[in-house]
Amino acid sequence: MNQTRLTLDPIRIIGFLILLAVTVIMISPLWFMVSTSLKTTKEMLAFPPTWIPNTFAFGNFRTLFENPDLKFGQQYANSLIVAVCSVIGTAISSSLVAFGFSRYYTRWKSLLFGLLLGTMMLPYPAIMIPQFLLFRQLGLHDSLLPLIVPSFFGSAYMIFLLRQFFYSLPNELFDAGRIDGCSEFRLFWNLTLPLSGPVLATVSIFTFIWSWNDLLAPVLYLDSQEHFTLPIGMAALLSSKLRIAPWNLLMAASLLSVLPIVALFTVAQKRFVEGIVLTGIK
Repeated sequence: MNQTRLTLDPIRIIGFLILLAVTVIMISPLWFMVSTSLKTTKEMLAFPPTWIPNTFAFGNFRTLFENPDLKFGQQYANSLIVAVCSVIGTAISSSLVAFGFSRYYTRWKSLLFGLLLGTMMLPYPAIMIPQFLLFRQLGLHDSLLPLIVPSFFGSAYMIFLLRQFFYSLPNELFDAGRIDGCSEFRLFWNLTLPLSGPVLATVSIFTFIWSWNDLLAPVLYLDSQEHFTLPIGMAALLSSKLRIAPWNLLMAASLLSVLPIVALFTVAQKRFVEGIVLTGIK
C-alpha cells in the first residue's frame, strides 16, 4: 500500500503567512471601528483599550437617530438621495454621450473626444468658484440640487469607460436593428443598454462611492443642518453639544455609513469585475 507523503513548500508557507499578516493589518481598523461603536462612554475612555467590549452598547445606534441635535437620520436620507440621483444621472447622460462617440463617425469626433478627456485634468477647485456662483445665481444654494444636477451632464471618466465597452459590441447587431426598423434611440435603449449590464454596474458603483463620500461640494453648498449629508454630519459630530468627544457614536455612524457601499459592492460584485475586464477587450 502506497503512502502519500505531504510535502510543505517553505515558499508557499512564507507567502501564506505574509498574506495572513497583511489581512490582519487591513482588518484591524475595521474591527476597532466595530468594537468602539459598541462600547459605553466609560469603556471607550479606558486605557489600555479593549478589542472586545465588556458590555455591548447597542444603544449608541439608537442615540444617533433619537438625538435631536445630531439629525443623523435626515443626513443619512440626504446622502442616499444625492447618491442614488447621481448614479441615475451619470448612468443616463454618460451612456448617451458614449453611445454617440462609439457608433457615429464625424470629422471632428477624435478632437471632441480628446477635449472631453482633457477635462479630466482639470481639478475640481479650478471650476469650484464659477460653479458655485452659477448655482447661487439660480437660487439653488443651500439645497441638494447643486450636488445632483452636475451628474446629469455626464462624467468624462464614465464616458470613456462606457465608450470602450460599446466599441466591443458588433456592428452587425446594430445593422440588424436598423433593418428591423429600430430608431437610433431604440438602438440605444432597447439594444445597447440591456447588453451593458457589467459596465453600467461598474459606473454605478464608482459614482455611488464618489457621491457618498464627497465632503467638499456639500461643505460648499449646504448651510442648513437639515440639508447636511453624512460626511458633514460626521464631521460636525465632534463639535456637538455632548460633554465629551463621542468617539463611540462617531464609530457607530461610520459603521452605518459603510453598510450601503458594502451592500452595493456585494450585490454587484460579479458585474463589477466583468465590467472592468470587458472594457479593456477592445
